[in-house]
Amino acid sequence: QVQVVESGGGWVQPGGSLRLSCAASGFTFRKYAMAWYRQAPGKQREQVAAIDKGGGRRNLADAVKGRFTISRDNDANTVDLEMNNLKAEDTAVYYCRALVGGSGYWGQGTQVTVSS
Repeated sequence: QVQVVESGGGWVQPGGSLRLSCAASGFTFRKYAMAWYRQAPGKQREQVAAIDKGGGRRNLADAVKGRFTISRDNDANTVDLEMNNLKAEDTAVYYCRALVGGSGYWGQGTQVTVSS
């Protein structure tokens, strides 16, 4: 019943922008903090951004500060990741997660490829 579904990935050139969106259903979205993660081939999954349940507090990984923005819409049950000035090292599968106890609720991921 719980679903977390990412969309918006694709291919962009360095310096370009993408907006990822995560649509959640099957749980009370507004009660939980949300986060975006990414995993590149051969590397560990890392958290890139998080936002509290009300959207008032946000955290960004050092590698994306100044370039990415996380936001949420509790009426639409969505959390977005706006990515600007993309670099080749941003290439990864990006995942959305609801920060509940245990492993949380994970989406299936969406591929972002940054190359010339």
